[in-house]
Amino acid sequence: MSTTAAATTTGRPARRSARDGSRRASARRLTWVVAGSAVLGPLAAGVATVGVFGGAPEHVLTGTGLLGLALGWAALALGSTTLTGRPQRWAAVPAAALGAVGTALLVLAPGDGPLTAAGWLWPPLLLGLAGWTIHRAVRSFGLRLPFWLLSPVLVLLVLASVGGAATTVRTALGGSPSMPGELVDVGDRRLHLACTGSGGPTVVLLGGMGETSAAWGLVQPAVAGTTRVCAYDRAGQAWSDSAPGPKDGVQVATDLHDLLNRAGERGPFVLAGHSVGGTYAMVYAAQYPDDVAGLVLLDSSTPHQFTALPDYPGAYSLARRATALLPTLQRLGAGPLLTSGAPADLPAAARAQMRAFDWSTRQLRAERDEVAAYPAVFEQAQALPGIGSTPLVVVTATAGDRQAGWSAAQDALAELSPTSSHRLVPATHSSLLLDASASAFSVAAVEDVVRAVRAQAAVLGS
Repeated sequence: MSTTAAATTTGRPARRSARDGSRRASARRLTWVVAGSAVLGPLAAGVATVGVFGGAPEHVLTGTGLLGLALGWAALALGSTTLTGRPQRWAAVPAAALGAVGTALLVLAPGDGPLTAAGWLWPPLLLGLAGWTIHRAVRSFGLRLPFWLLSPVLVLLVLASVGGAATTVRTALGGSPSMPGELVDVGDRRLHLACTGSGGPTVVLLGGMGETSAAWGLVQPAVAGTTRVCAYDRAGQAWSDSAPGPKDGVQVATDLHDLLNRAGERGPFVLAGHSVGGTYAMVYAAQYPDDVAGLVLLDSSTPHQFTALPDYPGAYSLARRATALLPTLQRLGAGPLLTSGAPADLPAAARAQMRAFDWSTRQLRAERDEVAAYPAVFEQAQALPGIGSTPLVVVTATAGDRQAGWSAAQDALAELSPTSSHRLVPATHSSLLLDASASAFSVAAVEDVVRAVRAQAAVLGS
């Protein structure tokens, strides 16, 4: 064999080995690109929705979340093209689709109605996109490691489409329970008001965070045996129309004032507020002092919530981010995983109302807007330095975990009136409304204030 032939024969395995090594290196780089993009998309979506834009309106969170996922697919298309010998240009399709929808949400800022109607369209389209993407991924990677690295994102797309379709169908078939009371036109919207009983003074019930009129299903019938009592739903809750603009304490007070006037309910009223509903009652008393004959604060928040409770600022930050995410999670089908059952002690009609409304996207959007306004609500409630000799009962639940500073804050609420009655009761925060036995403490407090107003005397037990 000649020297030239021998060199040629020896060079072929060397070149083949070099090509094999290059292919293996390219395959390793592709694996790293796939892994990076699979992490980058969900991570970017999480940082946007929980971190940078945490607490933002639904269209912002959903839009930025989709842009985050689109970034992951774009990274796969671009990274595989520039860093490997196996470009995955097909990944630009889910990147473009998700990015376009995310951008549209940010630009158009649709409300609950359009987003709910779109629930008939986007789940099948997303499922089609997921199926096409899975097909292309299998063609490109087979059932090897890169595919399995990408599979969690693919499963996420499938679950979102199936969950969204299930939510749309469930919402359409759920219907609406019969409405007690009436819808009252307060100008640019209607608010739901349900009044029962007779006599005066009329009691007005104000629910806390996420509490509709149904939450008073045990308290209202009991109080109705003593006097007239009204429960209502704030804008966006239950049957009440949604409303644009801020949902701070002054706006809530204005809505309630207009609602009672237009419904023909005559004051002055006894206001009974549970949790943050007590803070709304204090803002109302500051805005319309002549309309308030008595006040009942049921384990109420304090106007100094951010300073009197050292742990509250952190808890509020978490709550604001969580409540903002709930409408999106509900549309994606996570509602049944998050929903707690209606309390068994409530009357059947109230339980049906809770099941129908408490986890509707419209209600969750209203809850998000209210939570976002809490700093303003608490500050506005500080405009009430006291209520003089107006009858006041403060009920403080002693069971369950209590935040640091809560007891002292409850004592401070009792100082709004020199003739107040402060009652420590063996109940939890929620059981004051939702438990048959514990709600008796709330009923007794309301009835005692009503009797004091009638007698123009101090509350018994003060």
